Amino acid sequence: MAQGIYFVHEGFTPEKYDEAISRLEAAGAGSPKGRSSHFALESDGAIQVFDVWDSQEDFDAFGETLVPILSDLGVTLGAPMVAEVYNSISG
Repeated sequence: MAQGIYFVHEGFTPEKYDEAISRLEAAGAGSPKGRSSHFALESDGAIQVFDVWDSQEDFDAFGETLVPILSDLGVTLGAPMVAEVYNSISG
């Protein structure tokens, strides 16, 4: 069953998000195995992220690349909210 993972990180500005995406692309992790959807939401100058992943293992493998990048950018990582995807409707 797919998992929805929602993050709110302290200090994750649109500029830091854009830099993180550039670094992930450079590391070959811009479209990681197991991530089917990615949404970056902006509210009051901060980015929140909602992703859908095929498995916890795929997400954990991606985290090995993502976490050092975010830490280097000075983003304070918050614990993600994780839930099984019950239903998805496109359109």
